[in-house]
Amino acid sequence: MDFEIVNASPAEIETDCLVIGIGTDAEFTSSSTAVNDASKGYLQRLIDAGDFSGKQGETQMLREIPGVKASRVLLLGLGKRGERSIGKQQTGISAAATILTKLGVKSAVIALDCESSDDDDIYRDTRHLVEWCSASLYRYDTTKSKKADPIKLEHIYILATEEQTEIAEGALLDGVAIANGVSSARELGNLPGNICTPLYLAEHAVNLANEFESISVDILNEDQIEALGMGALMAVGKGSDIPPRLIVLKYTGTDESEKPHALVGKGITFDTGGISLKPGGEMDEMKFDMCGAASVLGALESVAEMALPINLVVLVAAAENMPSGGATKPGDVVTTLSGQTVEILNTDAEGRLVLCDALTYVERFEPQSVIDVATLTGACIIALGHQATGLLANNQELANKLLDAGQYAWDRAWQLPLWDEYQPQLDSNFADIANIGGRPAGTITAACFLSRFAKTFNWAHLDIAGVAWNSGKAKGATGRCVPLLCQYLLDIAEEKEA
Repeated sequence: MDFEIVNASPAEIETDCLVIGIGTDAEFTSSSTAVNDASKGYLQRLIDAGDFSGKQGETQMLREIPGVKASRVLLLGLGKRGERSIGKQQTGISAAATILTKLGVKSAVIALDCESSDDDDIYRDTRHLVEWCSASLYRYDTTKSKKADPIKLEHIYILATEEQTEIAEGALLDGVAIANGVSSARELGNLPGNICTPLYLAEHAVNLANEFESISVDILNEDQIEALGMGALMAVGKGSDIPPRLIVLKYTGTDESEKPHALVGKGITFDTGGISLKPGGEMDEMKFDMCGAASVLGALESVAEMALPINLVVLVAAAENMPSGGATKPGDVVTTLSGQTVEILNTDAEGRLVLCDALTYVERFEPQSVIDVATLTGACIIALGHQATGLLANNQELANKLLDAGQYAWDRAWQLPLWDEYQPQLDSNFADIANIGGRPAGTITAACFLSRFAKTFNWAHLDIAGVAWNSGKAKGATGRCVPLLCQYLLDIAEEKEA
């Protein structure tokens, strides 16, 4: 799919389909006004007849409008001014993209004039158009014998004024890069566990390094992991015939002496729960337990494509959590890379085990900030549902930056407390710390566990258990939190340049 910015009169554009917006009560945008004028009031008569109301999300396809060169015109209802939220904008754009795909047209021009939300931000508006159209066009068919029919839609043009063009073109390039990262994360997440193993994730990392000169990679195998003393990561992988991997990628976008920022992803490529075996229902969805790893790898791909002037380290702690005669048992005690000992009361609380060793390992890079991303707790779904990512942090400035980035990217997070009063729930009679803290505040105590391995740097934890994938008929990975992470890193690059 190719995106391009164009400047032209909407009525004069020759295209298979022109998408324009109309608000409630015949509130025309500049593009719909131009089409209405060129057609001598065609759109107004349509509204007067009650055939189109302009309510949010309403669509109507028109053909061969007099005085308009586009073969088709798709009307998109924008709703009332003052009530056009970013969420409603996303719904409308996704609906329009779906219609364009079903039409089988080769090209389309989107001319919504930055009016589809109440936020007059040409950069944000254009970038979201690109991201959301790309997401709507994503199809998974990698493991199907019959591949999806090729999408005929090859070009989407976004209308902008000459004054807006420079900003819009920058937004388009960023949007394409972020959309590519999201698609890659979704593809990794959707692959079945017998394909996307820890070894597969390592191979994907090597391919990223081969694609971008700015990325280098180091893969630590099971012997190196054990020799380092990463007892927690090894404990999770013991039950599987497929060995664990610690994947370390470095992106160099500026002087090597500048301290990097770091992303750490949970890469449990399949989670049976280990000896603490999960129920059978919907266990197939545990292939999505590596979506934290997928999101940090997707964000890295986007950062490299945007060539951001920052340094970034990305770690993926990859393992398969399986039950076997060699698997870790409830009650076992392991020694982590940090030297702290952990009593593993529940082998299904394995994500924090692989992450704690990765968090200790990342210390050697002296990072400016560290963000870990993980499908960590079912408790986060109970607390926040499937809308917001759970955010906990040991530094409020970092937390605020992530919250702001999520709001701007429309990949939102919600902060939960990380108070010392929760820490005693992790007390153990047999080790320095237990890996679970009981049913109360499960998301918080999981973050409390991780915080004990993040004392030397500014750290935030993103629990994406509720947002990483969709269930039911629309089952599949979402690619969250790639947009949030990319926006956070874009903001850092902008601050640096300023």
